Amino acid sequence: MNTRLSSFYILIFTLLFSANAAYSQKSNSFNIKKQFDYCAVQASKTLAVIPDNQTFPRSIPTGSSEWKFVDYKDWTSGFWPGQLWYLYEATGEKKWEKEADKFSRFLTPLSVNKASDHDLGFQILNSFGNGYRLTKNKAYKEIILKTADTLATLFNPKVGTIQSWPHNKYGGHNTIIDNMMNLELLFWASKNGGNKKLYDIAVKHAETTMNNHFRPDFTSYHVLIYDYETGKKIKGITAQGFSDDSMWARGQAWAIYGFTMVYRETKDPKFLAFANQLARVYLDKLTTEDLIPYWDFNAPDIPNAPRDASAAAIVSSALIELSSFTKDKKLKSEYVSKAEKMLISLSENYQSHDINPAFLLHSTGHKPAGSEIDCSINYADYYYLEGLLRLQKLK
Repeated sequence: MNTRLSSFYILIFTLLFSANAAYSQKSNSFNIKKQFDYCAVQASKTLAVIPDNQTFPRSIPTGSSEWKFVDYKDWTSGFWPGQLWYLYEATGEKKWEKEADKFSRFLTPLSVNKASDHDLGFQILNSFGNGYRLTKNKAYKEIILKTADTLATLFNPKVGTIQSWPHNKYGGHNTIIDNMMNLELLFWASKNGGNKKLYDIAVKHAETTMNNHFRPDFTSYHVLIYDYETGKKIKGITAQGFSDDSMWARGQAWAIYGFTMVYRETKDPKFLAFANQLARVYLDKLTTEDLIPYWDFNAPDIPNAPRDASAAAIVSSALIELSSFTKDKKLKSEYVSKAEKMLISLSENYQSHDINPAFLLHSTGHKPAGSEIDCSINYADYYYLEGLLRLQKLK
């Protein structure tokens, strides 16, 4: 090897070593407690402005410092009490338990009302579910079990999935990828005194979704339409993404998180293998230096497209859990490293501080509808806090 070529390789090695050493130093200095303290300060700001009318903070538009509030029926209503429970878990302060209990109880009607959509898991497990996990309050358990039974009424055995929107928005039995997240409510209930059939419904939904909801490259559609009577797949569409063939960032995030959770609950290796495939395509297609994705991986205006901090928060939390199930040491290390980098990036560059009282900026809700673009959204804050808690436990 000539001297010039040898010097070149030495230079490359030095640069790579320096970059890895710099990240390692940053990783070791990442102060998770500092992030919890920040979230507590921001949540206290929100508590100070919530009206006394049993509403919940949902989002803050770009350029505003004021929350838009929603009632208990909104699909995002469980994220705020969920954040409060996570703050109680992170800090041990009774203040957060008291507030979490208060806002969780506003959701009680969902346990007895007729199911209007599939989001009961987001609403009830994030609130009462976290509450029961931390306090073992029997009243919470009763509400969770009732709600699981309510969610199960949306299951169509001819199709093999829970219908997402019973109002028949797309002319058939519709199931969206977000629904994977709500299966955890059924798994929980089946193992905590509820009907054992709830477990079977959840597994069947996951299997049907795995077989139909994804393109050959393991990217997810947003919505699958099935025939009500035959259960036959009609078509896949991506309502909240750029196009039916594009990879909508948050949809892929729901899929990674959802199938990781299904493996946790079933220990069926096919779900672990599938979760790994979903994570692989997400990480391989993620080109942003800060690991926060554009709202859609195929958006035509990249690099000027809006980011989606919520997708990064969801994926960071999911990867930490997925790493705990992965036996391959190299893959496990990659998942933990990427998840931590995402959380560091969110903490260093996406926190809202004095701009508004949310935790994070730059999430995108429903861009095709012109809704909640590049703003603060409560589910981004929820999964950010969950990711921090999971990282703390891992360390």
